[in-house]
Amino acid sequence: MVSNLYKYGFSCKRNSVHVSRTIMFDNLCTLFDTVSECANKEEYQSYIIEKNCLNKRSNRTRQLTYQHLAELYSLDYQCLIFRVMRWLWARDIDGQPLLALLCAYARDDLFRSTSSFILNQQIGEVVTRESLEKYIETKNPDRFSKSTLKSAAQNINASWTKSGHLRGKVKKIRTQASATPGSLTYALLLGYLQGLRGIMLFESEYARILDCSMERRIELAQIASGYGWIHFKHIGDVYDVQFPLWTDGLEVENEQQN
Repeated sequence: MVSNLYKYGFSCKRNSVHVSRTIMFDNLCTLFDTVSECANKEEYQSYIIEKNCLNKRSNRTRQLTYQHLAELYSLDYQCLIFRVMRWLWARDIDGQPLLALLCAYARDDLFRSTSSFILNQQIGEVVTRESLEKYIETKNPDRFSKSTLKSAAQNINASWTKSGHLRGKVKKIRTQASATPGSLTYALLLGYLQGLRGIMLFESEYARILDCSMERRIELAQIASGYGWIHFKHIGDVYDVQFPLWTDGLEVENEQQN
């Protein structure tokens, strides 16, 4: 199961882009506007480093930018979770911030560890960098120096701001993100690839990141099903979700059978 997760694009590496960068959403938007949907990893690398499509000043900065984006998103069309994110990106413009966040969440261990802290904050509550630093330190004792911890907390707060979970430049305030049919589709797929089925797909860590009620998640699934992005049936307590566009032929282990 774990090897399959790596194959699909999930990552549990302890190194984190967020010690020095955010989810780099603006760079990702520019990159996707420049490079075709079906581009391979070498093309992404060429556009960033050789063609300098992101307008970086030095070759070293271009290389680091490519490295960070590849760590967050893979940039590999053969990687399933990147391929699906890229496909949905072009079809759900409003969902792009959450699509980026979900992909980065599946690949960045440190960033992933902060979701409970952010989601447990009440709407309208102030979220300070210091409080996030304390949370990270509690979860990762003695892992970071004070300066690295400060940088990581700033970057992580900025990433949650890009996704719509926070607002404000200096003073961060908890807000509600705006879930969309595309972001719901992606969240369900990520849970599905990890072996979840039925109602558990709507209760997964990925679905919770969408920051909306269960009723809204079901409504979005129905909309996505109407678009043909997923097959969704809901009768009583039975929730059946299938992803024929992406999982036909895949042998995905069902956690409920273990």
